[in-house]
Amino acid sequence: MARFETPLGIVLAGGEGKRLMPLTADRAKPAVPFGGSYRLIDFVLSNLVNAEMRRIAVLTQYKSHSLDRHITTTWRMSTLLSNYITPVPAQQRLGPRWYTGSADAILQNFNLIHDENPKHVLVFGADHVYRMDPSQMFDAHLSTGAGVTVAAIRMPRSEAHDFGVIELADDGITIKAFHEKPSDPPAMPGHPELSLVSMGNYIFKRDVMEEALILDSEDVESRHDIGGNIIPMLTRNGEAKVYDFADNEVPGATDRDRGYWRDVGSIDAYYDAHMDLVSIHPIFNLYNREWPLLTNPPSLPPAKFSESGIAQDSIVGAGSIISGGHVNRTVTSYDVHVGKGAFVDGSVLMPGVQIGAGAVIRHAILDKSVIVEPGAQIGVDLERDRARFTISDGGVVVVGKGIRVTN
Repeated sequence: MARFETPLGIVLAGGEGKRLMPLTADRAKPAVPFGGSYRLIDFVLSNLVNAEMRRIAVLTQYKSHSLDRHITTTWRMSTLLSNYITPVPAQQRLGPRWYTGSADAILQNFNLIHDENPKHVLVFGADHVYRMDPSQMFDAHLSTGAGVTVAAIRMPRSEAHDFGVIELADDGITIKAFHEKPSDPPAMPGHPELSLVSMGNYIFKRDVMEEALILDSEDVESRHDIGGNIIPMLTRNGEAKVYDFADNEVPGATDRDRGYWRDVGSIDAYYDAHMDLVSIHPIFNLYNREWPLLTNPPSLPPAKFSESGIAQDSIVGAGSIISGGHVNRTVTSYDVHVGKGAFVDGSVLMPGVQIGAGAVIRHAILDKSVIVEPGAQIGVDLERDRARFTISDGGVVVVGKGIRVTN
């Protein structure tokens, strides 16, 4: 793809992530660790880099220090061809205010677009777990001449009410209506049990996007949101087209994980996505080397199992020591220690977690550097846990960063 044709990438990474508390108590949502080695933002950046889209501005705002540090230390592109991935904090360029919505975030950073002078601008979210080749979406965008192309995924109607739902015109590609979190999502033609929902990924013609953002900024009733305001505006103008994620072919994808996409915006969704990783035949395959997921974990020795320590149907990160403990159906990040006689089942252990001898952990998420003292229990007595920790609607116990859990 010629450089002058390649879209400028803008990744929206300013999300507060209230529904992921306490995991977002001191970090932005895209900086939340995932899958033992990664942070959520690594998925979108891997997709873009693998597709050779390597001029990317990451717009940050909320508690962004760990996110900024991760981007600057991990995602360093070669400058020989003017490639870069750079975090861009909110700068109040249009006055003493922070971003009021995703559309306003881009409006306040028009200088980035003007400096690069692209014909098209790619705007992707930073907090979804998936593989995608964005270059195929860009090719479709060019072929239709759309003012904006919206990536969409098919979803059961019963689950679509939490998303922006797309209603198509008769041509099967023009967006006729865009419904933001409708109580009764419209069905896809010919598929009464399915709806087509937005993935939060867009490619715009630059001039169309700039005009729409300026008009939106003058609307005092607007929430200045891309999905809630800009896409409906362009839909009314007949300029919005859809890109069906089902058409995206990712090298190395298996029949089981093809088309996988998860919005991990809640504790239960985050937990369930981890459990997808540790099934015998993973629903999402971390090990696809043809479309690698990229990151930069610390230099640590290989994982060690001693004193009959065992891990079944689990991921165990580098530097971890399973010392006589039993880990089952669990994502164990790097630098984790599980002591003798401890039992961990159906859980997510983030970096630096220490599980003492004889402890029991069930159906839980333990944030970084949590220390569980010998004999302590989590996820066994939910009423006791409720007084100490966060418990999701699905019964997942979440222990915040750095907490020491006593017996």
